[in-house]
This record gives sequence, C-alpha cells and structure tokens, in this order.
Amino acid sequence: MLTKDIRALDILAKSVELGSLRQAAIAKGVTSQAASQALAQLEDSLGVRLLHRTTRSLSLTEEGRQLLEATQPALGALDRALTRARQSKDEIAGPLRIVGPRSAFTPVLWPVIDEYCRRYPDVQPEVQLDDNVGDWVLDRVDVGFRFGSSPAEGLIARQLFSAQMIICASPAYLRHYGTPLSLDELAFHRCSVFRHPGTNAIFPWYVNVDGEIQTREFPPTLATNSTDIEVEATLTGQVIAQLSSLSAATLIREGRLVPLLTEHVASHLHLYAYYGSRKAQPLRVRKFIELAVERLKDNRELTLTTEELQTYSAESLDQ
Repeated sequence: MLTKDIRALDILAKSVELGSLRQAAIAKGVTSQAASQALAQLEDSLGVRLLHRTTRSLSLTEEGRQLLEATQPALGALDRALTRARQSKDEIAGPLRIVGPRSAFTPVLWPVIDEYCRRYPDVQPEVQLDDNVGDWVLDRVDVGFRFGSSPAEGLIARQLFSAQMIICASPAYLRHYGTPLSLDELAFHRCSVFRHPGTNAIFPWYVNVDGEIQTREFPPTLATNSTDIEVEATLTGQVIAQLSSLSAATLIREGRLVPLLTEHVASHLHLYAYYGSRKAQPLRVRKFIELAVERLKDNRELTLTTEELQTYSAESLDQ
C-alpha cells in the first residue's frame, strides 16, 4: 500500500507542476487511465478529494495542497536517495568489505588488494581476517575467500586454485637430523602441528598415498596456531612441517626450504572466491572479483609443478 501511495503522490505533484494529468502520466511513463486510477485510489483511501479537475484545467483542493506541502520534502529526499543508489552501482568508489583466512592473506590476497587500490584509489577496502566462518549477510561482506565449501547458501563460488600441502625442512635441519625416506620415518623426526586458530583443534597431516588422500599424525615437537611461526620454525631448522604451497612455494624456489617425500604431496585444498548475486553487484565489487580471478585463477606462482618438486626435492639434492 505504501508504494502505491508514493506513486500516487508523485503523479499528483507532477500533475500540478505540468497542469495536466495526461502530461503527468506521459512524464511518469504510465497511461492516463493508470494515473487517474492511482489518484482515485489515494483519494478513496484518505476519504478526501485532492484535485479539482475539468477537461481543461486542474487545481489542488485545500486538502491536496496541505498533503503535498507535508510530503514533498520527504518525496524529494527519497528521490535523491534512489538516484544516488543507482549512480553508486556504477561508481568505483566506496567501501569494499573482504573476508579471508589469516593463513592466505599475505601471500595470496594482499597483492590483489594492493593492485586494485592502485587502480581505484577511491575505494576503501575493509579487510577482515578470520579462520572462523561468520554470517556473511549480517557482516555485509562483499567478497569472501575460503578453502572448501561455501559458508552460506545462496552465494556464488569461483574456484581459484588448489593449494598443495608439502612436507618441508630447511637444509640446516637435514644436515643436522638427516632426511626421512618414508612417511613412517617421520615419527622419529621433529615434526610440527598446526592448531586451528578458532577451534584450537589439531590438523593432521594430509598426504597422497597412491592417489588417495590420507591423514597422518605425529608426536609434535612444536604446536602453533600461527602459520608465520610454523614457517619460521621450519626455516630455522627446528622442525619438519607440512606447509601450504601458499607459504612454501617461493621459499622452496629460493632454496631456503627443501620439499620431502614429494610423491605424497596432497592437492585437496581448493581456494574459492564467494560473493552474492551478479545482478546486484556495485561496479567496485565486480571489478575486484574480476581482478582476483585474473590474478589467482590457476596461479602457478602459488603452487609447484611436478618437475619443480622433483628438481628441488631432497632426493635430487643428494644426487
């Protein structure tokens, strides 16, 4: 009912402005019959007459004049707000709310956000790092990044790439403690384990055994809920760790880490970008999604090829 009343008030104001109900109908893109019916329904609901109409002229009644004077400021503000909302859809400016896991932010998301901000400096990113999954609707999230299935129904998902889980050690560790030659030998080495920052649950190591993803658990020398700590402990030779290729790929290429037991590398973690309806997306959101897909889709810098794993592996270094 409120929408019909607003439409009728709009027609009433335009009729007075143009001095013709027929011209007001044309201006509003409706038929003369529809415009007349809208006014008649409003008059019936109010129980008062709003216009004096003849075949040649029209004028407001006293009740009509009072009604327009009282409602015109609100109608004007509503019209300006609607116009602003339509225009903002095509502007690359304003807040951009992004959520993602802590472990993936620095190596994966920040380069994309940095490039995006250089292109569109009028956008203000609001980045929330959280390994827990919240209510993306209530949190007003524009774009989210997650490993695994969608955190909420009704979201659109774009798979970006599959991260590898690589067993790694530093050259110093291998010189001091030796190189494990099988998964079973890892039980006799200094292994780290990762705790989920939100639940504190310990992640097992995921390994590929003849094409099947299996889990392994080892007595931990180090337990942490920080990927940065785990990487540093591995680099300094304290532990062997199973690290995501997001953190390990560059360090392996630089020779600072050595991949071990490369036949057991698991690639079961899929990173997705999640977002809402394509139709309702502001341009700033759509452009960010396009850039993220362009930069991250099957990004080879974040994973190692089979040839690279073999080249950098401990077995190759021993030859």
